[in-house]
This record gives sequence, C-alpha cells and structure tokens, in this order.
Amino acid sequence: MRASIPASAVVAAIVGFGGTLALIIAAANAVSATPAQTASWVTAMCIAIALETALLSWRSRMPVIAAWSTPGAALIAASAGFSMAEAVGAFIVTAVLLIVTGLFKPLMLLISKIPSSVASGMLAGIVVTFATGAVMTVPIDPWLILPLVAGFFIIRLFNPALSVLAVLIAGGAMAFLTGRVGGLPSLEFSSLDYIAPTFSTGAVMGLAIPLYLVTMASQNLSGLAVLKAAGYEPVPGKLISITGLFSLLSAPFGALTTNLAAISAAICTGPDTHPDPAQRWLTGPFYALTYLVFAVFGASLVAIFIVLPPSLIVLVAGLALMAPLANALSIALAEEGERMAATTAFAVTASGLTLFGIGSAFWGLVAGMVVIGMERFKKA
Repeated sequence: MRASIPASAVVAAIVGFGGTLALIIAAANAVSATPAQTASWVTAMCIAIALETALLSWRSRMPVIAAWSTPGAALIAASAGFSMAEAVGAFIVTAVLLIVTGLFKPLMLLISKIPSSVASGMLAGIVVTFATGAVMTVPIDPWLILPLVAGFFIIRLFNPALSVLAVLIAGGAMAFLTGRVGGLPSLEFSSLDYIAPTFSTGAVMGLAIPLYLVTMASQNLSGLAVLKAAGYEPVPGKLISITGLFSLLSAPFGALTTNLAAISAAICTGPDTHPDPAQRWLTGPFYALTYLVFAVFGASLVAIFIVLPPSLIVLVAGLALMAPLANALSIALAEEGERMAATTAFAVTASGLTLFGIGSAFWGLVAGMVVIGMERFKKA
C-alpha cells in the first residue's frame, strides 16, 4: 500500500463527481425532476458506482472504475417533452440492454461494428449545444463568467483533469462572495425516493436506445480501452453486464445509467498510482468509499447546486463537455470516406429534431447509418 493509491482514487472520484454534477442537474431539470427526485437520482448513482467499483475491482484484481454516463446525461439534458417517470422507464430499458449485451457476445460484436465516425458524430451533436450554451452565458453575467473561462483554459494547460472542478469551486466561491447567492442550505442527509416508471415508445426510441448506444460507444468501449492500454486483459461481457445489473437496481430511484469509466479510470491505472500493476486494483475500494461519502451527502450537494446562479451551472456543464466534444469531432472526421455520414449524424442530432415523438439522437444515428450504407453500397 502506498499513499498514491488512495490519493489517486480520491482525485478520480472528485474529478468525476464534481466536474459533471452540473450536467446531472441539467438532465434532472430537463425531465422536470423535483429537488427530492434529483437528490435521489444523485444518491442512487453514487451507491451504484461505489458497489460496482468495489465488486469489480476486488473480483478482477484490476482497477475497474465505474462512473455515470456523462454523454448520457448530456442526452437527457438536451431532450424535451419527457417526464421523470418516462426517464426512469428509459433507464430501466437501457440497463436491460446493457445486461443482454454483456451476456451475448454476438450483440457485443454488433454494437462494436457501428462505425465510430457515425457514433461520434451523434455524440458531438448531443454535446455541442452545451458548448454553445456555455458561450451564451457570457453576456448574461460577464464579470462572473469571463474570469472563470480564462481560468479554465489556463488551468487545463497544466492539469486538464482538474480544470472543470477548479472552475466550479472558484465560481461557487465568487457567487457567494459577491452576493449572487443568498446563503448555503442546511446540511441534509440523503434519502432514496422510489419513482414508478412509465414506458412509452417515444421514451424508448428517443431516450433509452440513444442512451444505450452512447453509453456503449463513448463509455464502456473507452473504459475497456483504458484498461487494455494499461496492460490489463478485462473480460468485456462480465464487466458490462454487472454495470447493467446495478443500473437496473438503481434506476427505480431515478439513477441514470452507470458504466465503465474512461477519464477517471485513466487516473487510477497509470504507474503514478503504483509501479506494480497488480496492486493498482486497490484504488477501487478507496474510490468506492469516496462515492459512498458523496451518497450520504448527495442531498446537500444537490441543494448547493440548485442555489447557484443558473449561468454558472450552464457554464460548468459546457466546459465539462469541451474535451468530449473535441474528441468526438476528431474521431467523426478522421476517416475521409465517412465524413459525410458523420456530418449528417452530427447535423441531425444537433438540430433537436423530434419526429413521431422520437428525439434527434436516434434520428441522427439512423441518418448517419443510411448515408454510410449508401456510400458503401456504391463502392461495392
């Protein structure tokens, strides 16, 4: 045991939680969640992440780190016309799809064959609205926003992983010190609220399936790649099915899908954590313990976010998605022969199109697949 093990785990947990909690709040607002439901959402996710990480790290003896689906949260936040009950129904369907994917290798192979250019184009279309939304906060409160934007780009030159968290902490402090926030809410322990799910065709097609696809393509496959790059040999099916199981158990309490982490995992899998790869799995229990602390105080953390200026929340959410947007665009446009399909997926998804009650993410994926299919048919 080295001090670097718990240090890496705590940093990874704080970066993953604090850097994207604003996005979860935005997603909860999009489906008209009450403050109690939002607190339950965060608490249930934290518990699921803690249990997944502890179990998978201990059983596999690898630093298997879980997280919530950041692009999935962006997808929910960009949606419109869905209720919290429909969102819970979509989370359940997504969890079942993840379990089935992990259990049946042919389905896993089928998902992996979706062109990364089209999947990345769809993802870029989802998150680009948050990046532009962050820019639009400048005229709303320039004296608060502009220093934070400058700080973000300066800090990320030296430590990209902590740049968003630094903006959140600094922005919150500035908001309180300048009187933009009346006062801190009282300390409150978390509780779980059961939310009866509603299943509708629109929510399944417009939320569940796109959520499943972005979670697999942008989170689970990336998380597996991080482990492989660190020299480990994970068993994909087992890991994905277990994350799906915990997602299924936590969904009735409002929890968004949880999955394998990529950025947080990268913090825990390198030689800085421990020179011996066989010992790095010990980051899992410390990471899990940190998320249990977040779970206990989830209601208070959500209450703090709720009283912060809306422009600050929009800014933090947008800045948190700048790196995923850049990565998605670079992958989408990497293959010259697939650029039109990727651009089509991007444009349709970013348009916010709703057709037959189904959201733009699904139609973006369909449009991109149709275009790439036509191009491949012509070449054949």
